[in-house]
Amino acid sequence: MLHVSGINSSKPNRLFLGLPYHFRMKQFLVTVPRNLIGCFTGRKIVWHVIAILLTVILVLSGFDWRYFLATRNPALRSWMFPAVVIGGLLPLALPLILFALGIIASSARTILTGWAVGQAELLGAFVAATYKAFTGRAHPAHSVGADISHVFRFGFLRGGVFWGWPSSHATIAFAMAVTVFTLCPKQRWLGLVAILYAFYVGIGVSLTIHWFSDFAAGAIIGSVIGAVVGKSFCSDSPASHFQG
Repeated sequence: MLHVSGINSSKPNRLFLGLPYHFRMKQFLVTVPRNLIGCFTGRKIVWHVIAILLTVILVLSGFDWRYFLATRNPALRSWMFPAVVIGGLLPLALPLILFALGIIASSARTILTGWAVGQAELLGAFVAATYKAFTGRAHPAHSVGADISHVFRFGFLRGGVFWGWPSSHATIAFAMAVTVFTLCPKQRWLGLVAILYAFYVGIGVSLTIHWFSDFAAGAIIGSVIGAVVGKSFCSDSPASHFQG
């Protein structure tokens, strides 16, 4: 139950749960362009630059290649490969799970978190795919061969939008995690679990289908997206209009 000073704490829940579905969908869609732009304005753009510079350092220093060589252990890869599957499926299921739990428990906060997580995933996927479309980075081979960690095919769609830099798995996982962390300040353990999940997915893909710098950049960019979306949905939550 939400605790809001000066009113019955169940009031925001009743008001939000009573909103028509199309109204909530409209609210979700209307904030998408604003939050997308917000991910690249002010200090946020600095974090994108940091992600790019960090990638340059990791590539030119040879760290990406040395990390790749050091993690070719079959047992390690078998332990971490589930992160690829989980990182692909959970983003599809989590918003639906949160919607269902919120309706069952009559929890406006849980439903709001479902919408926020869904938007963070959408923006994370879009931003990562856009970067990939222009950077065209070659993905690691399954076996050790020539060093291709420095291969980028800059242009447009020269490397597609599936493989490449940054990791979509990591970007989406950290966008989800930081959104949950931001929206659940009183359940900090839940936010920490979400962050641990994001690191598991990010490290997992860096050991299997991505370079380490793909994961590092995705973690930074995804965290920016999660912070923007989380803050946006905090200010737009039902309870925020009844403070005082």
